[in-house]
Amino acid sequence: MSVIRLTKEFTFEAAHMLEGYDGLCREIHGHSYRLFVTVKGKPESDPSSPKLGMVLDFGILKRIVGQQIVDRLDHAFMMRRSERAEEVTETLGMQFSKIVLTDYQPTCENMLADFAERLLGALPEDVELCSLRLHETATSFAEWYASDNF
Repeated sequence: MSVIRLTKEFTFEAAHMLEGYDGLCREIHGHSYRLFVTVKGKPESDPSSPKLGMVLDFGILKRIVGQQIVDRLDHAFMMRRSERAEEVTETLGMQFSKIVLTDYQPTCENMLADFAERLLGALPEDVELCSLRLHETATSFAEWYASDNF
């Protein structure tokens, strides 16, 4: 049986600040993120299975990525956990509820590493995470590949 790769695209809107950064992105700003999740596996071969011929139902992949990433970050404001971020959270938290503090600077690169870890623990055993691509803009993206990390 052939190994097949599946890719699903997800979108979410989020803002972040890169505390301590020395460029324009130190200011609070947002992105229309596009996330491409690629998994691989062997299609179901049991003729009696309703999933015959599928590596993974796209609806299941949508649910997993939604729970692990999109629902958590869509329309959120992300900041690296720090004393300054705690102050900002206290002030903004009076009006806004979707503030996400991370243990890392919320760059595209670091977000991908976090996403990979979350998805690796949530995918079915017979499906492997192959790659992730996260676009911050139409022309700027970062990629994570399992082959580079294992």
